[in-house]
Formats: sequence, C-alpha cells, structure tokens
Amino acid sequence: MELLNKIDDVMYYPILIIVLAAAGLFFSVRTRFVQLRLFGESCRLIMEKPAGDQKVSSFQALMVSTASRVGTGNIVGVSTAICLGGPGACFWMWLMCIIGASSAFIESTLAQIFKRKDKNGSCYGGPAYYIEQAIGKPIISVLFCIFLIATYAFGFNLLCSFNLQSSFEVYGFYDKTLTPLMVGGLLAGATAVCLFGGGNRIIKLTEKIVPFMGIGYVIMSIVIIIAHITNIPSSFVLIFKDAFNFRAIFGGLSGSCMVYGIKRGLYSNEAGVGSAPNASASADVTHPVKQGLVQTVSVYIDTMLLCSATALMCITSGVEISDSVSGAPYVQNAVSTVFKGFGPAFITFAMVLFAFTTVIGNLYYVDNALAYLNKKKKPSKKFMSGFYVVCVIIIFIGALMPMSFAWTLADITMGGMTLINIPCCVILSGIVVKALKDYEKQKKEKQNPIFYAKNIGLDDSKLSFWK
Repeated sequence: MELLNKIDDVMYYPILIIVLAAAGLFFSVRTRFVQLRLFGESCRLIMEKPAGDQKVSSFQALMVSTASRVGTGNIVGVSTAICLGGPGACFWMWLMCIIGASSAFIESTLAQIFKRKDKNGSCYGGPAYYIEQAIGKPIISVLFCIFLIATYAFGFNLLCSFNLQSSFEVYGFYDKTLTPLMVGGLLAGATAVCLFGGGNRIIKLTEKIVPFMGIGYVIMSIVIIIAHITNIPSSFVLIFKDAFNFRAIFGGLSGSCMVYGIKRGLYSNEAGVGSAPNASASADVTHPVKQGLVQTVSVYIDTMLLCSATALMCITSGVEISDSVSGAPYVQNAVSTVFKGFGPAFITFAMVLFAFTTVIGNLYYVDNALAYLNKKKKPSKKFMSGFYVVCVIIIFIGALMPMSFAWTLADITMGGMTLINIPCCVILSGIVVKALKDYEKQKKEKQNPIFYAKNIGLDDSKLSFWK
C-alpha cells in the first residue's frame, strides 16, 4: 500500500499537474477557447437528430459518457477533496474543468474523425483507433486499452462499489461486515442483470436515468443552498482564501487542496483521460466537430453543475469539515441541516442511482477496448460472459475494500490512461484545429456542416467512415 501511495503522489505531482495544465492551455489557445466561445452552439447540437433511425444520436452518446462522468465522484469525490484537502479544492476543480473542456473537445473530435464503420453501418472508435491510424503506433494503442480496462473494469468499479456502501455508515443498522456484503451483492446483481441483457440496453438505460438523476440532485442542493443563503458570501471567501493559501499548499503539496482538487476533478469529469471518446465515436453526426462540441457540455454538467452543487451545499451548510466525515457522511450531514432524517436517505438513494449508472457506463467503454484487443471485433459470447462474471465479482469485492486503497488504485490507473492519451492528442491537435476551421467556415456560409477528409488535407483512403 505504501508503494502505491508513493506512485500516486509522484504521478499527480509534479507529472499530471503539469501535463494536464499545459495541455489544457495549449488546446484552449489553439482552438481560441472553443469550449467557451462556442458554448451556445454546443448546447444547440445536443438535440440534433442522427441521420439514420437506428443510429446513435449526439444526445445518446452524450448520456453514455455523462453516465460514466456523473457518478459517486460527484458526491463522495467532492466531499473527500474538501475534507482532506480543504475548501480551496473547489476552485482547482472549477479551473481544471474550464481548461479540461478543451481536452474533451480535442479527444472526442479525433475519435469522430478516425472512427470506423461496422458491418451494420454503425460506427465505433476511441483513442486506441486514432493513436493507431494517425500516429501509427499500435503498441501504444494496446497499452492504452490495457490501462482503460484496468481503470474502468477494476479501479473505478471497485471505488464506485465502496462509495455506495459508505453512504450507509450514518444509519444505526450499519454493520461493518454485513452491510458491505449486502450492498456489494445487490449492486453486483443489478449490474449482472443489465450486462447480460445486451449493449443496446446500456444506451437506453443511461439515456433515461441520467437526466432525472442529475436534476433531482441539483434541485435538492439548491434548496439547501437557499436555506443557508446568508452563508454564501463567506463560503466563496473561504474557497478562494484556501485555494490561494500557497504556504499551506506547498507545505504539504501531495495532500493540498490543489492536488485533491485536480485529482477529484479529473476523476469526476474525466476530461483528457480518453474514456468519453469511446462513446463519442458512436454518434452519427455530419461533422466530427459537432460531437467534440457536445462533449464539452458533458464536462460542464459534471463539474460546474453537479460537483459545484455538492461543494456549495456542503460548505454553506456550515457542518464540520474533518477527516472523520470524509466521503458520503459529510454530504449527508449537510443535507440533514434542512431535511433532517430524510437527508441521509435521499443521498443514499442518489448514490444508488449514481453507482449503478456509473458501473454500467464504465463497462460500455471496456467493451470497446476488448474489441480493439481482439483485432477490432467483439470477443466471443463465451469470453464476454466470463469477463462480465469477473466484472460482477470485482464490483462485489469493491464494497469490502478500505477507502484509501480504492481511491489510490483508481487514481493510478486513471493517471496511466491520461499520460498516454494527452500527449497523443497534442501531437494530433493540428488535425482537430483544421476540422474546427472547416466547421466554422461552413457555419458562416449558413450551411449545415458536412465533413470531407480532403477539406482538411487527410487521405480519405486511410479513414474507415469519412470520405
């Protein structure tokens, strides 16, 4: 465990802090801050219909990626960052969200440009495909897929299961042995039912649940914030004061608000990690930039809306911030200031929905990685059934793991994905910039942008989907 902690500390400081900040600023400047400049256009594109009746829409692809982004990290991740790092972690989450949205735009647009078409006419892709096709390094693609599987089938799902069972700690009936077993068993069982029902069910399920799940949680957060409205000015003062307390930050940087904010922000919105492009590639759009723009909205939904809702609800409530309540208990204590006994129950219910959609969304990405490793085709039903059984067991085990081990393992595997994906996106960013200029040119001419590879200097014979 000590070795894992050392790897985690070094990976995020100084390596990932520098890589994420530098890449995000680089992408923002190259695209002229597309994540802010075209935000209105991004929102409009969400409801655009796909070309074919049976194709995946931008909205469906957004919901799959949002299902993975929006999860227990929005509750427990934010709480952990504040309790262990300090209120200033919120500022660093916000900053990384705005900068990171440009990374989400780059990676998702690349996934669209280099996506492939299957025998049914549907499309698929992701970092593994654009790394292989555009950079010509299939060994890096294989390594990325291995990290993706380790992150989403193991690291994140272990953590998700642990986070869910921790939300029951505030109840009198909680038993340190029995409750984790029961919660892990129920989550694993529900996941198994969904997994063995087929991949299409994943898209339909997440499309229906995610919006209601997020809206309900935000509404309750707003009610609590309004109930403590007089504390809002002092809460923002606390956030910014702690965020720029550089003496405290550099006195113990690995456990500072800055590092916790970046860690939990990255865990929550996944911008630049390389996960969302797997869903983005499945969308049926007329121009790759459309889905790139749509994916920036997912980052904002996750961090600026849901993470901020949790942070402001907790800080304005005035409840104690300490290591002892890190995780779900801190959020439940905040909700209880207004809703009394109903508060913890609501958070538990929200955690159940967040956890369920997160593990399902995670495994959608894993399917794509497995297909790549199996020579671009889906593995046999026998293999997938065996793999799903392992995934279900992992989810069950996660509920029994110690908190520190679950978070550290997830941080390391996620960091590995990011350190592969971001440099590749930097190398290929010129292609995305050309595609963006092509898109904006057609928009100025009052056209519905349609993508042709030759318009940005790409050889269409090397592309599977676009001509």
